[in-house]
Amino acid sequence: MKRLAAACVICAIAWLAAEAGVVRTAAHVPPIPGLTAAAKVARAYDAVLNLDADHLPALLAETCGPAPPVACLGLTAMATWWDIQLDPQSTALDPQFSREVNAALVEAQAWTVREPERAEAWFYQGVALGARGQWKILRGESLAAARDGKRIREVLERALALDPTMDDAAFGIGVYRYYAAITPTYLRWLRWLLALPGGDRAGGLAQMERTSRSGQIVGAEADYQLHLAYLWYERRFEEALAIVQDLQRRYPGNPLFRHLEASITDVYFHDTQRSLALSESLLAAAERGEVNRPGIAAVRARLNIAVQLDRLGDRDRARATLDALLSRAPAAPIDAVTRARALKRAWLPR
Repeated sequence: MKRLAAACVICAIAWLAAEAGVVRTAAHVPPIPGLTAAAKVARAYDAVLNLDADHLPALLAETCGPAPPVACLGLTAMATWWDIQLDPQSTALDPQFSREVNAALVEAQAWTVREPERAEAWFYQGVALGARGQWKILRGESLAAARDGKRIREVLERALALDPTMDDAAFGIGVYRYYAAITPTYLRWLRWLLALPGGDRAGGLAQMERTSRSGQIVGAEADYQLHLAYLWYERRFEEALAIVQDLQRRYPGNPLFRHLEASITDVYFHDTQRSLALSESLLAAAERGEVNRPGIAAVRARLNIAVQLDRLGDRDRARATLDALLSRAPAAPIDAVTRARALKRAWLPR
């Protein structure tokens, strides 16, 4: 968990640090605020968060035209990113994601050159840079992510300067301010290296919470990031759990939110019976085809079921659960077989 927290801190810094030299708005040209076809973009992003690959192409076709092309390029990349998060140790989707996110970034950068007075052009550039930065952090490329993302804070501040009401852009600034304020001592070298300004824990958290309430497109993403902050740093466990439960309600096809509920119930509430019941429910849903990516969902559920059964003293059922998993030799998640075998070894008589 501490390693994940450190990664989140570095990611926030890499994603939201400042760089001089961003193109400025041409003199005497009035700013153009707003997000074009925001409701359509938000609907497509809901399909992304639900891992609804079957309906996403039709939604994207409906979304762009009215929305700018960069929005659909970004949505395509984000769909791949959420797939990666289901199996984060696998690099199978990395080439695809790299192509997609770079295409979105090129389009957004070109738009800011054509129309430097348009707020949403800067916003979409920030989104693309942020997604790429998170991916590089996941792959252990912290400094590369920092170099790649150094201009992101100013990009988002440019969007806000052109449209002070754009809470979707304010979210990114809030993430930076929050994590810059709580950076652990052992990561301050990165802040020094990048000459980053100090943060504001309360102010940054407030911005994230405001976007959660009123963001037009990234409100659910703000919720997801808030639940991490509540768990890792704020010790607001009940609120974090409530957020994950709400995400599960809104995106029932995404098994990650169900798995997170079982994990939080175990790690932060030490409720073994409840965690077991949640994973059993997820397994049943996966077997009935009620969640997307049912194969990965079932494997994650079985692993947690085995752990919780062992904690309850039912090692025979725990072993049987792992044996059933291993008999299928699942290819995804990529670490499943290794983890199942490690659990069985740990249960051997000493």
